[in-house]
Amino acid sequence: MAPVRFVICGVGHIGRRHATLVARHSGAQLVALVDTRPELAAELQAEFPGVPFFTSLNAFLLADCEADVLTIATPNYQHTPQAIAGLAHGLHVLIEKPIALRTPDAEAVVRMAEQTGHLVFGVMQNRYSPPAAWLKQLVDEGRLGQVYLVQINCFWNRDARYYQAGAWKGTQQQDGGTLFTQFSHFVDLLYWVFGDITNITARFRDFNHEQLTDFEDSGLVTFDLVSGGSGTLQYSTAVWDRNLESSLTVVAEHGSLKIGGQYMDKVEYCHLRDYTLPALPPTNPANNYGSYQGSAANHVQVIENVVETVQKRSHATTNALDGLKVVEIIERIYQLKNTSGTS
Repeated sequence: MAPVRFVICGVGHIGRRHATLVARHSGAQLVALVDTRPELAAELQAEFPGVPFFTSLNAFLLADCEADVLTIATPNYQHTPQAIAGLAHGLHVLIEKPIALRTPDAEAVVRMAEQTGHLVFGVMQNRYSPPAAWLKQLVDEGRLGQVYLVQINCFWNRDARYYQAGAWKGTQQQDGGTLFTQFSHFVDLLYWVFGDITNITARFRDFNHEQLTDFEDSGLVTFDLVSGGSGTLQYSTAVWDRNLESSLTVVAEHGSLKIGGQYMDKVEYCHLRDYTLPALPPTNPANNYGSYQGSAANHVQVIENVVETVQKRSHATTNALDGLKVVEIIERIYQLKNTSGTS
């Protein structure tokens, strides 16, 4: 079976990780790298010998370089136009979170995918975490009964080592906000496991990022699950020095459970009626960016899913419609900024 050919657009920390994993994958081939920083060319040529380098996506699209999948790992505000350009060129696209910063933009990506008959994959790596997959299975099998309460806590460190002057991160127009860049994959996890939410209320605070970002560093969100039950999402990037935790607690008819750790990487509590917790596969370590860390490094499973789906051996774990829904939920939360009385 022919390898799936990838072009990586945006070769920062995450883009380079994509490139490395594609280059290592037996069913994939790295055919091009794209980044607006020409000074990266020599370094990338040494790391990925023979792989052509382009300084713009348009330059790649105009070149005689065949590919199957465009991976987009660029600043948030570029995701939508680049995805549409890739789809229009006949490529499947794999988009780092979020797929867009506005619901109409996400809808435009979905429409283009439908018109071209090509696939859109979203990088929502929490779905590949063994504790998350276990929770999804519990809910789908009805083992919890009626879900009463869901609590998600995301308490991370993002300080001046991350939000650097002159960069796109932290700007309202290019970044979009804390929920988009830092925690959209936790909103995705909420939607993936429990479905849509309604009756949202929210408070936002900016404790120590007033000089770093255009938006809040912390939020307290409450909601009802459309399927029944209620929940809270509490998040902050104001934690001192290093990440504290990412956790999800469920109180339900047939028992309670908690997934915790710094990166929601272990089952900390499970007490369910007539149920014994099985041994789960180990969770991958966190993405390490030097001075700060991110969520579990599950990109290898993301790329595996893209390869298998393009080769028609599987189906997309996270598609454009799921990505659209996450954008829409975050927008509904952020629409409350004007009415919450806090900033």
